[in-house]
Amino acid sequence: MASSLASPSPTSSFIRNKKDLGFSAFPSTSQIAIQKCKKQVSKKIVSVMAPQQSERKPATTGSVKTGMTMTEKILAKASEKPQLSPGDNVWVNVDILMTHDVCGPGSIGIFKKEFGQNEKVWDREKIVIIPDHYIFTSDERANRNVDILRDFCTEQNIKYFYDIKDLSNFKANPDYKGVCHVALAQEGHCRPGEVLLGTDSHTCTAGAFGQFATGIGNTDAGFVLGTGKLLLKVPPTLRFVMDGEMPPYLLAKDLILQIIGEISVAGATYKAMEFVGTTVESLNMEERMTLCNMVVEAGGKNGVVPADGTTFKYLEGKTSLPYEPVYSDAQASYLSEYRFDISKLEPLVAKPHSPDNRALARECKDVKIDRVYIGSCTGGKTEDFLAAAKVFLASGKKVKVPTFLVPATQKVWLDLYTLPVPGSGGKTCSQIFEEAGCDTPASPSCGACLGGPKDTYARMNEPKVCVSTTNRNFPGRMGHKEGQIYLASPYTAAASALTGYVTDPREFLQ
Repeated sequence: MASSLASPSPTSSFIRNKKDLGFSAFPSTSQIAIQKCKKQVSKKIVSVMAPQQSERKPATTGSVKTGMTMTEKILAKASEKPQLSPGDNVWVNVDILMTHDVCGPGSIGIFKKEFGQNEKVWDREKIVIIPDHYIFTSDERANRNVDILRDFCTEQNIKYFYDIKDLSNFKANPDYKGVCHVALAQEGHCRPGEVLLGTDSHTCTAGAFGQFATGIGNTDAGFVLGTGKLLLKVPPTLRFVMDGEMPPYLLAKDLILQIIGEISVAGATYKAMEFVGTTVESLNMEERMTLCNMVVEAGGKNGVVPADGTTFKYLEGKTSLPYEPVYSDAQASYLSEYRFDISKLEPLVAKPHSPDNRALARECKDVKIDRVYIGSCTGGKTEDFLAAAKVFLASGKKVKVPTFLVPATQKVWLDLYTLPVPGSGGKTCSQIFEEAGCDTPASPSCGACLGGPKDTYARMNEPKVCVSTTNRNFPGRMGHKEGQIYLASPYTAAASALTGYVTDPREFLQ
């Protein structure tokens, strides 16, 4: 019989970099204690060679297992494996596949080419199709894409197709939702412990619910449409521990900009980013979504937050399907661990033209801006608009630059007109925005976040300087290739709108 030994494995991918990172940064940043924690080298089970024997099922008692992270556990369950390690390639059973009007037609075309024109999808109730990117436009090709989605969903009897037909009035389309990543959560398609794949890089947003969620390409999506499976490589995990009381002038956008600035846009390439700590536990679901939304800007394969009471409360009434949360083992191994004292963090921006071009908002106070954009899957949720309204309310002033508001979904749009803003005496966001001189909230969609056709609302058709709550600031991202985009939280965006310069929100919130 084979015997087992526990021995250090110097080549293990679990080995941690023990180098102290020290204080972060750039010169005038406040002292934020961020360091990689020293940990012991993990141990790996190796076997002594023995004569070949017939295959046996794993023992149910007395077996020795290596601890797994959340991501490893979810993929192990989805691949029906008892144990997984980073680097393993496994066939994963997919719980939800999402696609939209940009990538959907291509995915559908691949599915029909490879599986047959009349072939049926693997499960019509596990496919979610959401037109959201290029919607309110007269562009014929953009409109054609939505038609392709509609025809396919009719052919396949897809249960969750959130259609839009009347482009002149989104409210006349009760099925239309808006931005896919926010709609997935609002419509109950995000569940702890599951695997959610989508043809959009920001599908990682759903990791806020304690699930494995990542973006895939059209070819992969075409394969999933036909089989419900996909070959995935298990990523190693980076652990981000955020503790300390969240200052009243910070939002999750500041936290993720700090992390991306720390590790760079390539720092998490094909790695899972796990967020834990007292600060994370204090965040509501929409703020956790912001955190996970931008892991891809650091190259991350997925982001994940452990499910807890906040998660379960959000899901009440949204899904009737059972789900099983998983949590990292205490002995789980991480590639690296970073610790942050959030109480010492200051409001941040990412300067043009990269999400890791981090700076303190107050360091950019001389940057004159031309406009402000509040919207997208990152910064167009209800909590984002409540935050912006809080700044406008505290100032009592009018904006000095055009300020565009694009709710992510119909539900968010409705919240702007119905939910009272705390401390406002019953005023809604829409009333406060009107008093501040902002544009009227637009039809819910991805809007100008990724440019789009030239008639897209708030698209940058000229080389302007914009403070935006979106997620990317590459040249041409919001339209004009010479435009300059400063990524910021809704607090910072609203404060900047009031002054016409990049502005630290503490000028109005303290």
